[in-house]
Amino acid sequence: MNRISPITISPTQSTNSVRVLVDSPSIVQTFSIQNRRYLGSKYRLLSFIEEIVGKECKGYKTFCDIFAGTGVVGAKFNDGQTEIIANDILSSSIVCLKTFLMTDGDYRKSITHKIDYLNSLQTNEDNYFSMHFGNSYFSITNARKIGMIRSAIDEISKSEQEKSILLCSLLYAVDKIANTVGHYDAYRKSPDIDKQKPVTLLLPEIDWESNHNNRIYKEDANALVRKIKCDVLYIDPPYNSRQYSDAYHLLENLVDWGKPTVSGIAKKMDRSHIKSEYCLRGATEALEDLIQNANCKYILLSYNNTGESKNDRSNARISDNDIVRILKAKGEVKTFEKTYRAFTTGKSDINGHTERVFFCKVRTAKL
Repeated sequence: MNRISPITISPTQSTNSVRVLVDSPSIVQTFSIQNRRYLGSKYRLLSFIEEIVGKECKGYKTFCDIFAGTGVVGAKFNDGQTEIIANDILSSSIVCLKTFLMTDGDYRKSITHKIDYLNSLQTNEDNYFSMHFGNSYFSITNARKIGMIRSAIDEISKSEQEKSILLCSLLYAVDKIANTVGHYDAYRKSPDIDKQKPVTLLLPEIDWESNHNNRIYKEDANALVRKIKCDVLYIDPPYNSRQYSDAYHLLENLVDWGKPTVSGIAKKMDRSHIKSEYCLRGATEALEDLIQNANCKYILLSYNNTGESKNDRSNARISDNDIVRILKAKGEVKTFEKTYRAFTTGKSDINGHTERVFFCKVRTAKL
């Protein structure tokens, strides 16, 4: 295996708590954009969405994923010819959107070197992350290392783009070993948490040659839609009352690194600034406002029926009748449906679950 020169940057922690490999092996393992557990991920439905777009959307040049989440939908249409616009309100989504959809230079050499360095760090000292999330979501050893790596990323990043790539690598590494069922509303009470696999950063697989025209936004979708225009507008809002800021608060905390006070068993920080209206009683009105102000040729709205859930929190906020009514005011509507087994929080008994894509050919686009 090839070997690389030692990194010259040193962490702020004292040398007696840190071990840096003088000559570490290059990273050979990688991860892809879909390798993350995420509520409502459309990865397994990409061919379904692609088929609809191919059949119904003619001559499109811009594709906007306005509730992007992991970014898998935008990545599917990221061919170097289509301009991808991706938006999300969570910082933990934004760093990954920037990584996979905005990196337009080959960072492999510099990032490989720095990931090697971050993986080599070791410490026995506690930090913000280990004091709050050790022996719960993570073993104390992993939690100490995660906190140390997060601080080191701020020091060794030479650009915001490089920082986003390293943070994305850390986020995927953390998510892979977390003592959860894929979200952070709670953690498993495991007597074997000390046997948790070591946190290990990998190299993201980036199609950097296709990213030169793309744009990433971190805004409220209803505010952004008033500022942009696109050919295809893909809308995948939250379906029910479960806030994504509640499910991914820990990752949001780790990326922002403001070290806020956390509370409760789940150890959540204040999330009032990243709550979605689409999880609340005003969801129908929010969708109507979004559609009315969309400047596009085609609209695809993903919205599953969530079946018959025993937990009311899992039931859809917007009815099919309202969705069709809102879209018909914009243009001609078609509905496409596919049976689908969803990734849920593990508390819902959902039967008859289908994923629907409501398609609208806009009657009078303003483009």
